[in-house]
Amino acid sequence: MQKFTTLTGVAAPLPMINVDTDKIIPKQYLKTIERTGLGKGLFAEMRYEEDGSENPDFVLNKPAYRNAKVLVAGDNFGCGSSREHAPWALADFGIRCVISTSFADIFYNNSFKNGMLLIKVSPDDLDKLFDDAERGANATLTVDLEKQEIHGPDGGTVRFDIDPHLKHCLLNGLDDIGLTEQKRERIASYEKKAALERPWV
Repeated sequence: MQKFTTLTGVAAPLPMINVDTDKIIPKQYLKTIERTGLGKGLFAEMRYEEDGSENPDFVLNKPAYRNAKVLVAGDNFGCGSSREHAPWALADFGIRCVISTSFADIFYNNSFKNGMLLIKVSPDDLDKLFDDAERGANATLTVDLEKQEIHGPDGGTVRFDIDPHLKHCLLNGLDDIGLTEQKRERIASYEKKAALERPWV
C-alpha cells in the first residue's frame, strides 16, 4: 500500500450531505474486482448527462478541479452499502484525502485499508475548509499526517485527531496483509512448532 505522509493538492468542494456509496460509484460499475479503471465511474450520475456527455456544472468537471487530490464533503459521507469499490473509485480518480464532519463506519475503515486518509473535523472547521475549496485553482490544501494538520492557502491551520493505529498504518503503507507480514517470523515459528506437536494436522 502506498504510504501517506504529506499531501499537497487542489481541494474540491462537495457540500452535499449523506452522499452514499451508490452516489460515489453506481452499481453498474461493480462488475469488476480490479481496483483500477473505476475513476471514470466516480460520481457518474452527477458527472455525466444522460447522453454520456459531461455535466459542466459538476465540480470535478470544472477545469480547476479536474486534478483534485482532496475532497471536502458534507456530513455523513460514504453512507449506504458497504461496497469497497467506493474508495477504489476515489483513489483511481486521484483523490487521496476526504474531509468531512462524519463518515459511515464501513466506508471509513475501507478507505484506510486502501491508503486513503479520511479526516473528521468540526462543523466550524469544515466551513473554513469549504471556503478554501471554493477558490478554484487556488484551492490548495496541504495535509500533514505526521503533525495532524491541514494548512490552507492563506496559511491557516486546522488540526485533526486520528486513531494512532490508523495513522501508523498510513505512514508506513501497511494494509492488513502488510501488518500480517510484519509477524512472518513468529508465524513461521508457530507453524514449525505446531507441525512437530501435531504432525497429523
